[in-house]
Amino acid sequence: MKAMILAAGLGTRLRPLTLQVPKPLVPVGNRPVIDWTIGHLKRHGVFDVIVNAHHCHQQLAEYLDRGIQFGMDIEVRVEPDILGTGGGIKNTEDFWDPHPFFVINGDIITDINLTDALKVHCRSQNIATLILHDYHCYNQIEIDNDLNILDIGDKAHPGRLAFSGIHIIEPELLSCIPKGVFSNIMDCYRQLIKAGMPVRGYISRGHHWRDIGTIKSYLDANKEALNQERFLLDPGLRMHSSARLSDWAVIGENARLEEGSEVRGSVLWKDVRVKKGIKIIDSVVTSYRQVEKDLIGEAY
Repeated sequence: MKAMILAAGLGTRLRPLTLQVPKPLVPVGNRPVIDWTIGHLKRHGVFDVIVNAHHCHQQLAEYLDRGIQFGMDIEVRVEPDILGTGGGIKNTEDFWDPHPFFVINGDIITDINLTDALKVHCRSQNIATLILHDYHCYNQIEIDNDLNILDIGDKAHPGRLAFSGIHIIEPELLSCIPKGVFSNIMDCYRQLIKAGMPVRGYISRGHHWRDIGTIKSYLDANKEALNQERFLLDPGLRMHSSARLSDWAVIGENARLEEGSEVRGSVLWKDVRVKKGIKIIDSVVTSYRQVEKDLIGEAY
């Protein structure tokens, strides 16, 4: 089984976290978010992955290192100009075999049952199956009782469902996407729906799902990664005896908390130094920062 991770975006809504780091390498629970995605794919029998990349693509290629550390084959396909979700998928046309494949957004963490979704897709003979769920702020997709997708809206509406960011695609669909130009895969689906092609949904329930598209959702993802613990501290943390942790915190490699400092409800990346008496509350501090002023609700 093969899969594609969509990872070429600029991560604009996550800035400044993504100014120097591609969004797939932003850490959640002290692990790059793409680790969570790769692990989930592997648990469902995926061992061949292609990742499209643009912003800071050298960092991503170096980190993934052809998949050696994951026991998988991972190719990074660089887009000198961003091609969008449709163009990005089309640009990998030579990677696929005759079998259906997964495409998954690179900024989500989930435990959706991909194996069950694939079984339904194969039985249904869909050209594409979109994994849907109820997530009120993104409920833009209308389906009928047979799970045919009737409409993909631009805004959420009552009675609709949300796209999870995971699809299962038949290789024949690639012929419907224009080559070498920017395009949105949702526009392709809209055209196929109008043409009467079998684009259907698979409804997932009772799962965990979180995107990290905004600073708030990124903080929420880190808090959820604690798995009901309060703190996740790298063993290399150097913390003065008078420094305090409260509420919850995720603190990365080689961080240093000086005398009287406090970290509350926040995420510190690696090599962060918090100076004497400084408070960091509901904030994110990126790598190699020295914090010399209080931070409340900030990304730094």
